[in-house]
Amino acid sequence: MINAGYLARDLEPFTDADAALERIQQIYSDSVATLRTAFREVATGGRRREVLATYPYLGISATHSDLHVDARLSYGVLLEPGTYGTTLTRPDLFARYYREQIDLLLKHHRVPVYVGLSDRRIPLPFVIEESVIDITEADLRALQQHFALPDLSATDDAIANGTQVRRPEDPRPLSLFTAERVDYSLARLKHYSGTSPEHFQSFVLLTNYQRYVDEFIRFGHAQIGQDGYTGFVEPGNVVTPTPTDADTPRGVAPHYLPQMPAYHLKRENGDGITLVNIGVGPSNAKTITDHLAVLRPHCWIMVGHCAGLRRSQLLGDYVLAHGYVRDDQVLDHDLPAWVQVPPIAEVQVALQEATETVTGLHGQELKTRLRTGTVATVDNRNWELRFNELFGRLNMTRAIAVDMESATIAANGFRFRVPYGTLLCVSDKPLHGELKLGGMANAFYRERVSQHLRVGLETMRLLRERGPSALHSRKLRGFDEPAFR
Repeated sequence: MINAGYLARDLEPFTDADAALERIQQIYSDSVATLRTAFREVATGGRRREVLATYPYLGISATHSDLHVDARLSYGVLLEPGTYGTTLTRPDLFARYYREQIDLLLKHHRVPVYVGLSDRRIPLPFVIEESVIDITEADLRALQQHFALPDLSATDDAIANGTQVRRPEDPRPLSLFTAERVDYSLARLKHYSGTSPEHFQSFVLLTNYQRYVDEFIRFGHAQIGQDGYTGFVEPGNVVTPTPTDADTPRGVAPHYLPQMPAYHLKRENGDGITLVNIGVGPSNAKTITDHLAVLRPHCWIMVGHCAGLRRSQLLGDYVLAHGYVRDDQVLDHDLPAWVQVPPIAEVQVALQEATETVTGLHGQELKTRLRTGTVATVDNRNWELRFNELFGRLNMTRAIAVDMESATIAANGFRFRVPYGTLLCVSDKPLHGELKLGGMANAFYRERVSQHLRVGLETMRLLRERGPSALHSRKLRGFDEPAFR
């Protein structure tokens, strides 16, 4: 038996991942049922009582003799002897992920995992959304007496940031995110994207331009029934093809698009492609990736527009980032600017191969359309108006392009151990007097947007075929890491 102390109770050992997952699902469903029943009682004026509905807890303990594992593994292993644990949520959504992580622990260490009830109560709004709509201040005080509400003091990124301070008796973290942190982001994802978390796929494209969305919608509808794609989901959870099951929600297109609308080309096992239009700016880029990270995607890639800095570049040329100047500011407290954000070789290779496939260019010819180099990400949309101030800095970095999102997305991928990449398209060259003018821009977009998106889609296909085990790089893992991917 592991010693989880005050953090968990009723722990049961398991040596089979499916059995452990079944116990996790039972604990969570019982807690949710308890919450819903109690809320109905309160809402109808019934008796009020304190409700104890808690998240499931997963733990494991290993000694030095249990730690002899393959040094090539990037996740699924314990790095130090001791006791590890985490709270879990939404096993309906994360069943495949939880089963994989538990199975790896059992396989690599040959000791049981333990499942029980944690000491963390499930906040009511994460189970019953309508519970926080149209309530008075008095209602809120009454709810707080009987139900747990979100507690931000216990919901942070200390584990992922590597800054968590544990007491000696506390278990080491088994996952990057606690259950409350995951539930918080699931709620935010639905708010920002206009689609439910269960529709998000494991391969994510991020863009800063609507025309990529229009092209993806056309592509997505055409792909249904091909290459394993089973459906296409748009904001409002509008699903194509329309579900035939009368009990399946069909969704309603929103009157106004959400802040960062998401579109999902789905496959049965979740390894399809999601496209999110994050808009312009590093703040949006950080916000959406903060929340996407809890879904543990296999990869996210930025496909957007940039300003080219070299006279030899032409409008429509591609920029494959192999380094970043992080002048975006938004992550400085979570990942200081002195932390290096390395390129992920597996993603870089796939992006270049996909560009060759789509353009038909190879070798030296490819260099006429694709340039590899450093991308500078800034937080000022009108950076051109600071030309005299920025010229020297940009020249020193050897940057070949400027945008407002790529370094943020890459840095958050590094921070959250999500493989990342950037392929941009030059849409203007302000340093050389080539600005984005109406007629020129329209002709450029008609010719290039479709091809650029196809490169991103082909990259995701290549990465999916090579498998996640080849994608998740050890360079994303530290020397004191949770075992979960």
